[in-house]
Amino acid sequence: MVPETLEIELLSKNLSERIQFITSYFAGEKIVFSTSFGQEDQAITHAIASTNSAIEIFTLDTGRQFQESYELMDLTIKKYSLSLKTYFPSTPAVEKLVAEKGFNSFYTSVENRKECCFVRKMEPLNRAISGAKVWITGLRAEQSENRADMPIIEWDENRQLFKINPLIDWSFETLEKYLVEHKIPQNPLHKKGFVSIGCAPCTRAIAEGEHPRAGRWWWENSQKECGLHA
Repeated sequence: MVPETLEIELLSKNLSERIQFITSYFAGEKIVFSTSFGQEDQAITHAIASTNSAIEIFTLDTGRQFQESYELMDLTIKKYSLSLKTYFPSTPAVEKLVAEKGFNSFYTSVENRKECCFVRKMEPLNRAISGAKVWITGLRAEQSENRADMPIIEWDENRQLFKINPLIDWSFETLEKYLVEHKIPQNPLHKKGFVSIGCAPCTRAIAEGEHPRAGRWWWENSQKECGLHA
């Protein structure tokens, strides 16, 4: 259980203060932040770097990213002098999946897509957060129905760690203002209609008025989650 006072304390602070409070409250524990270099993650990366917080930053490279995403990774690492750890899928697992079902099995069924997500994202994530006491994410309540009721901090019983979402109460307008104010680098695909950016074969630009997650696994009608935050 998460003490109510802890949630109240976090909600009373701005982003930089939230990051500093987390590192102070959980001093001596392993704190990790997972970034996919989306707009939310870039804001948190800026806050971590500008406060010189002792938080391990990692990313999951599925092997099927957009070239623009890789370019942003290099730019961000250089700008903030980051020590970034990259986790890749298990080579034998990817080889087995491709040998049995081909390169694009995720298009054929929800089950096959989730299998691909597990191999390329879930298993590497489990390695990345192993031993951590705190996992920081860039989730916002506005992003999807699944995230609408998520608290700023919660106890993940399965993973035995605290999951903290420091932007959960931010609007997209607040996020945009923060990015502009601090001159934070962003993926150029955002200006081309890509709101939520994942693997290249699984992401498309969205039209005006579409749900922000409509471009992810666009051929499906199921919940737009890969399992990382389900």
